[in-house]
Amino acid sequence: MEKELENIKIKLKEAMAGYAKGDICLAFSGGVDSSLLLKVAADAMKKTGKKVYAVTFDSRLHPSCDLEIAARVAKELGGIHKVVTVDELEQEEIRFNPVNRCYLCKNKLFQTLKEFAKGVGISCIMDGTNEDDMHVYRPGIKALRELGIVSLLAQLHITKAQVKKLAAEYGISVASRPSAPCMATRLPYNTEINYDILERIGQGEEFLRTMLNGNVRLRVHNDIVRIEVDPEAMEGLINNRERIVSDLKEMGFSYITVDLEGFRSGSMDIGIDPVL
Repeated sequence: MEKELENIKIKLKEAMAGYAKGDICLAFSGGVDSSLLLKVAADAMKKTGKKVYAVTFDSRLHPSCDLEIAARVAKELGGIHKVVTVDELEQEEIRFNPVNRCYLCKNKLFQTLKEFAKGVGISCIMDGTNEDDMHVYRPGIKALRELGIVSLLAQLHITKAQVKKLAAEYGISVASRPSAPCMATRLPYNTEINYDILERIGQGEEFLRTMLNGNVRLRVHNDIVRIEVDPEAMEGLINNRERIVSDLKEMGFSYITVDLEGFRSGSMDIGIDPVL
């Protein structure tokens, strides 16, 4: 296993060295995938003297803590951190959460990023899509392909588990950080997204994380909220039942339920053909 990880590390460094002959613009959330790429890119730039811009989207469809974490991690790893503001819900089609919402959002986000990159004279744009993302419903990947975005982890078939192991080996501070995907994934398709419900979902998840470790999701189905946590966190959920019910009701949620299947990424995508 150690030899396999070392081979992956070498493969990633060699591939990045080729891109590091010029400046790179990296879509940077401060999550483990983009942080690993930033670490490898920043190390490669030390040899070539080029620049890597770590660009974070200031978007209300993403948790507000992303900006703070991204700024800190970019400073730790050596990227030039920039923030680009985007309001996806300006686009009416996105606001009603269609099944291809992820495609529409990625297209808008990365068109904006391409404009930023053009402004600083950069042609190479990277993102943190990994191998696992290629085998689930991720319509946004189609937009990345159309726009010519380099998904280096996916190209090298590096899985999420391997990303986490490499990040831990490099000592990256967010190596064990749970994923923080778009807040629209908490709502069923073909229902209107509004900032009020997104704010309440974010507030509720932040509250739950003060008591529970690992992944936390509030999936909202009209007046029912479905709590997803990792199986090992369910005991803590039950032990704090009264406080959780009370606080979530104060936030405006009427019916509080626990999903016994536990956390799983993309649980709103059940029944959707993953073929892009």
